Parts: sequence; structure tokens; C-alpha cells
Amino acid sequence: MTINNLSDLRAEIAILKDQKTVQEAAIKAHFSSPSAIFATIFSGLKSPGIKNALFNPEDLISLASRFILPFALNKTIFRNSNFLIKTIVGLASQQVSGYINQETITSIWDKIKSITSNISTKKKPADYGIPPDSEAS
Repeated sequence: MTINNLSDLRAEIAILKDQKTVQEAAIKAHFSSPSAIFATIFSGLKSPGIKNALFNPEDLISLASRFILPFALNKTIFRNSNFLIKTIVGLASQQVSGYINQETITSIWDKIKSITSNISTKKKPADYGIPPDSEAS
């Protein structure tokens, strides 16, 4: 709507105030009780874009690593460091956690499993110097 004079401006303000009261009433209805709050949250989760973003395992792993990696580094390796070092470690680990996803974790796990299986298959049976008895006497 184009506003040409003062009466048009006042009419537009009145329309906006009416819209504001209607929207406030709708928001109050969504948050009037705990059941209404849960219904509002779950209805938001039912949309496909939000559901895929929240429950995608790759996104969950990446999201968790953004919090866990800096926390773990600052509590273990950089425990006695000052604020500046901890901040730099936090920022660097945030960047690194962008590369952590389900594929990288499974590939690392598969490499560890293959190394341990190679170690366990390389073991030779114990030789006690007694030949096996081939025939029962």
C-alpha cells in the first residue's frame, strides 16, 4: 500500500496494530500451557527440513564434536593454560570439527579394526617341542 498523506499513514498504523494484537493472541495460545508448548515444539519438528537437520547422524556427530572436542582439549591437554590459549584452541577445534562426521569416524574405526585383526592373525601358535600324536596307540 502506498502512503500519500497523513490519513493513509494513520490507517496503515491502525491495520498494523490490529495485526499485532491478533499475532500476540496466537502466540499466547501457543504458550498458554505446557501441553501447548510441547505441541508447538513437536509440530515444528514434523516439518521435513527441520527433522532431517536435527536427526541426521552426520549432523549430530558434527554438532557434538563442535562442543566435545574443545571441552575435552581444554580439560585435558590445555588444562593449565591461560584464557587466550584456551580461546585459540576452542576456535581451532571448532574449525577442525567441521571435518568430523560419520564417514571419518567409521573410516578411522575400520582402520583400527583392521590393524588389530592383522596383529591378532600374525600370532603363531605356541610350539612346545612335542610333536602332535597322529595315531592313538
